[in-house]
Amino acid sequence: MQPTFVLVHGAFANSFSFAPLQAELGLLGHRSVAVDLPGHGFAATFPQAYQAPQDLAGLATTPGAIKGVTLADNAAHLIGILERAKRNGPVILVSHSRGGMTATVAANQRPDLIDRIVYVSAWCPVDLDVSAYYAEPEMATADATALASAIVANPAELGLLRSNFRTADPGVLAAFKEAFLADGTDEEFMVFLNTFQPDENLDAGTPDDRAQADSWGRIPKTYVRLTEDTSVPLAMQDRMIREGDALTPENPYDVRTLTSSHLKWLVEPAPAARVLGEVAGLLPAAS
Repeated sequence: MQPTFVLVHGAFANSFSFAPLQAELGLLGHRSVAVDLPGHGFAATFPQAYQAPQDLAGLATTPGAIKGVTLADNAAHLIGILERAKRNGPVILVSHSRGGMTATVAANQRPDLIDRIVYVSAWCPVDLDVSAYYAEPEMATADATALASAIVANPAELGLLRSNFRTADPGVLAAFKEAFLADGTDEEFMVFLNTFQPDENLDAGTPDDRAQADSWGRIPKTYVRLTEDTSVPLAMQDRMIREGDALTPENPYDVRTLTSSHLKWLVEPAPAARVLGEVAGLLPAAS
């Protein structure tokens, strides 16, 4: 039976960023579904203060729909989609960046719904919580100031992370480009930046949300490394792989590699679509 790719976005992103990849997958004969996690996509908040001319004071105080959304909410939403997709045959769950946290929790809870899990430069915490990894040596080359410089509100007061991706500050824009799409053109970068939404939830999970050997560990898994990624550096991606392999040595990652920054694989998705097609070929033949 034909598998369904279920695609899970990262922080401040949404299903829209997967449209070019879905087109390539479709042209290769593959079925896919792009997920909008709670508070994302058409459920996102775009305050009037975010428009031009911007009202930064208003932007810092306007409530956002994503306030109070938890990692558990994200996982429950994803599980509902996986249940529907599974009715049609095998499911390949693909996550990017922060979306890996949601995919991991869903895999811990419902491994029966996932025939293969794929992380594309995505977080799959094993030994530490995701927030703790940022203090590790593998993250030393990541520029944490890029996102912090665009934060326009006190997260504790607003109950969410709010970034001004529509800033015209050349220094902030240059930092964003270096972090997300250094291998793209300025035009590609600006287009992608304008698909981001300003708000993201605060919940980064607990030790209970790390990969669990007796559930997550039963699922065949693939990790797609992005060699030019400076947001989740290659050293950290490789650490994710090592930790996962150590947790389930009998079920190691199938490892693939793309020459790409954090976002270039979505801007020029043909190589990624081919890799995912190869991964689909790893599913056992239907009996």
